[in-house]
Amino acid sequence: MSGSVVVVAHGATVPAEAVGLLRGAAVYAASDVDAAQFGVPPVPAGIAGDRVLITASTSSPEAAALVAAGARVIEAPVAPLVEAAEVMDRLRSPGGCPWDAVQTHETLRQYLVEETYELLDAIEENDREALREELGDVLLQVLFHARVAAEDAEDPFTIDDVARALTAKLVGRHPHVFADAAKVATVDQQNLKWEELKQAEKQRRSIVDGVALGQPAVALAAKLGQRSGRAGIPLDLFPAGSDPAAQLFRTAATARRAGTDPEGELRAVAKQFARDIRAAEDAAREAGVEPSTLEADGWRKFWP
Repeated sequence: MSGSVVVVAHGATVPAEAVGLLRGAAVYAASDVDAAQFGVPPVPAGIAGDRVLITASTSSPEAAALVAAGARVIEAPVAPLVEAAEVMDRLRSPGGCPWDAVQTHETLRQYLVEETYELLDAIEENDREALREELGDVLLQVLFHARVAAEDAEDPFTIDDVARALTAKLVGRHPHVFADAAKVATVDQQNLKWEELKQAEKQRRSIVDGVALGQPAVALAAKLGQRSGRAGIPLDLFPAGSDPAAQLFRTAATARRAGTDPEGELRAVAKQFARDIRAAEDAAREAGVEPSTLEADGWRKFWP
């Protein structure tokens, strides 16, 4: 049994359990870490005897040899979120996954949309197992885009930069929680304050600045109805006309002003309609009728 110890560092951080060992005389750095960063010499070739080795991974040649000889391994547990980011980094690194390596922000767009809708479906179906999985798939998209951004030659940023910006935003927009601002008593007051802080923070010149125009049309109409309502724009200024598009806009916008999510409600109705179609098809098959042959009266007969 070897008396050597392999200390696995994460970046410039070593496990607290190993700090005392690093004050010993026989401490060396493996080839996969910067020896100067830890203030110890690189491990010499052919060295014999017990030692403490600082490494980034037990798969480094020097660490692997010590582990094979029975060396003790000290490694602080990695938070699962950090581990997920490290896996993403590995997939994009040389020798990683060829498919992952060639993706760009543009090629990944479709997957972000697809995974978001799958998450919405899990929420609507109240499927806890699917919810956990789909949240992970959406997180993957965030990690993926952040890694791609980190490789940009002109304006790189990392997942840590994303997290810092998010933390600053959350703290800055909740001064009643993290500072000495007046307390917010209701959700409506919080929503109003949130919009005011966003306007000031982003120096927006219009109430529609920041509205994602690429979102589904019903959701877009609802968002515009909500924003215009907060600004006091009256309903009679909504798009006029009897055409279906204008009617849809007015329906979605006024519903959102009334506190209803028209996108979600419409999707729920559409999904129920899809279930009714399946039920009618099943009923037709049970009666010996091929659904593809049904006409209007046939559909009415088998409709649930």
